[in-house]
Amino acid sequence: MKICMLFEGSYPHVTGGVSTWAQMLVKNISGHEFMLYTIGADNKLLGKFKYDLPPNILSVQELFLDKILEGKGVYGRRYKLSTDIRKSLKELMAGKDIDWEPIFYMVKNKKITNSLDFFMSVDFFDILREAYSEGFSTVPFTDFFWTIRSMLLPLFYLIQQPVPEAELYHSASNGYTGFVGALAKYIYKKPFLLTEHGIYSREREEEIIKSGWVIGQFKDLWINFFKNISKMVYENADAVYTLFEKNMEIEIELGCPREKIKIVPNGIYVQDFDSIRLSDESGGVNIGSITRIAPIKDIKTMLQSFNIVKKTIKDSKLYIMGPTDDDETYYNECRQLVRRLKLEDVIFTGRVDIREYIGKMDMLLLTSISEGQPFVILESMAASRPFIATDVGGCRELIYGREDGFGKAGIIIPMMNTAKIASAIIKLCQDSGLRSEMGNSGKKRVKKYYTAKKCVESYKKIYESFR
Repeated sequence: MKICMLFEGSYPHVTGGVSTWAQMLVKNISGHEFMLYTIGADNKLLGKFKYDLPPNILSVQELFLDKILEGKGVYGRRYKLSTDIRKSLKELMAGKDIDWEPIFYMVKNKKITNSLDFFMSVDFFDILREAYSEGFSTVPFTDFFWTIRSMLLPLFYLIQQPVPEAELYHSASNGYTGFVGALAKYIYKKPFLLTEHGIYSREREEEIIKSGWVIGQFKDLWINFFKNISKMVYENADAVYTLFEKNMEIEIELGCPREKIKIVPNGIYVQDFDSIRLSDESGGVNIGSITRIAPIKDIKTMLQSFNIVKKTIKDSKLYIMGPTDDDETYYNECRQLVRRLKLEDVIFTGRVDIREYIGKMDMLLLTSISEGQPFVILESMAASRPFIATDVGGCRELIYGREDGFGKAGIIIPMMNTAKIASAIIKLCQDSGLRSEMGNSGKKRVKKYYTAKKCVESYKKIYESFR
């Protein structure tokens, strides 16, 4: 069976949890061929894969949204759009619940072949003006125009791109790739599956609320835009897979029918960590964080918390292990913060062999503001290391379990609370017995519930069920 897997901002260009999951599946699921459809932000990543792709990957279709800026359009075109299409487009602009079928029909029948032509057309201006007069006339029209244009351009850019024909479509997130998966189902009449690692619309909502580039009531407009897409994807998906129960509850709240959702946890090769033992070569207490240097990981809060720790635990060191090139501006800001705090013993390692470094750590740490079901927690548990993590995504379920009798594998802390994060770190620094106890609990839990074999076998059965 030919399976088209759809990714946004992840595999195979970027490392991380979704990419680790994807590589595990395509390498270990035999009897199927895969085509990759990937959406990224920056064309400089074209052809630059972070993974060795197995031979059962037939093709990679790479789309980068900054290519929109290179396009050219013609002013003043008119399109013969039906009343239904115009109504759906107006509702999309206004952030209302919409009927997506006319938009899918418009795509399938190639009503719009150049998105920039459409955004410079008489029809676009007329529909936009109606949406403005009905709900946004208290704000400047130019602000509304540029907001709608920037909101819809990526979607329409994707609409005009060809979607590969496959026998099954499997999106690794909601949002843009979910939209493409639902569109492919409409065009080719083939099944469409969604695996949601994090909750896409909630993540976008957090970003929009904190952003400085979206002003006033336009924040609600952007938030509703992503909610509308997510709800449509849930409705069109033949099945939705998520990683843990909390995610499922949020998906139901956002409009996904309960009967569509199944839980398939992530898994790792636990045996790869069996030989790791605690290393005493450096002395002191080593705190590790295996993470991308990116705002969503909130490295600045981690550094501020470690600054408090250093006042009590003089011989502690913080190793931040992971790529520094995802957001170079943020990475430089983190380095500046280290200098401003005059922090000693902070080591940015860049990419490393996790199995080599994790043996040197006494505990692991994440201060993220959003997560799914982090592989780094599973890896830490497999290496018998306690984990301190913010109460986001599936972190609580991994570390505290679901009344499985194994005990706590670490400490859950609130987001952005430097005092409580520091307190948790100090507690484990001062109690090697507790570190050992929590490490043993984590090892038992990951071996029981979170193995790569279980995860791969689950998706093998899922794919077979759609043959």
